[in-house]
Amino acid sequence: MAGDNTKQVADWNGSVGERWAADQERTDSFTRPYGDAAIAAANVLPGETVLDIGCGCGDTSLAVAAIVGAHGKVLGVDVSAPMLEVARKRAASLRNVTFLQADASTAALPGLFDALISRFGVMFFDDPVAAFIHLRSALKNGGRFAFVCWQTAAENPWAYLPAQAARKAIGADPTPADPHAPGPFAFGDREGLKTILRTAGFADLLIEGFEAPMYLGSSPRSAAEGVTRIGPASRIALDAGPAHLPAIVQAIEAALAPYAATDGSVFLPGRTWIATGHA
Repeated sequence: MAGDNTKQVADWNGSVGERWAADQERTDSFTRPYGDAAIAAANVLPGETVLDIGCGCGDTSLAVAAIVGAHGKVLGVDVSAPMLEVARKRAASLRNVTFLQADASTAALPGLFDALISRFGVMFFDDPVAAFIHLRSALKNGGRFAFVCWQTAAENPWAYLPAQAARKAIGADPTPADPHAPGPFAFGDREGLKTILRTAGFADLLIEGFEAPMYLGSSPRSAAEGVTRIGPASRIALDAGPAHLPAIVQAIEAALAPYAATDGSVFLPGRTWIATGHA
């Protein structure tokens, strides 16, 4: 068993997944550079079969489908019904990409794949070693993987600054949650991630840093409103309740204002790991 991911499944089929589905264009636009880097690292070739873990609204699956072509196949797997509904609509005209609603850490995955990719879709497993052992079993002998995950929250001010401002606005404990708990930054520790993958049986491991500017909004205000819908600050806002939202948005706007460019837009560094290896 790869752990009990019940809470994660519930979140992504509830308000979290619905917000991501509604904001698909925005979230894809600011996470696409990281997914493109992972796809490039996977060295996907025409005619290959590729497994996309945590495919969400299908952006990476569609990008890979264009590479593998008519003789290749892509299977996108995600737990979120709202996001997969968007993915299926986007891929309606394609014959080489399909989607499966399932917990990839335990679900039966059809066939053996040449490659596994993921854009921020593998950090939510309750038991990551068991999950990666299961995923390795879906790869052909010598099959490869490439995924992108966030470095620590402290190394990602796009997430850290709004979350700290939101906590301060409601008088919450400023101490972040357990950094190794399932969530966006669970694999921030490079050596810890390498140990997980090695224990799961992967070889030829390489974990390299990749950084790109994270666009948060056209102004500090729009950025503040955006991060209360998507990202770590959104969880704080959700738990605090709608009565606290105006104060949270105002606090985040003030925290982001010093980082605004001359045109008002807000970009902050997004620092990730690109992990690659072979089964």
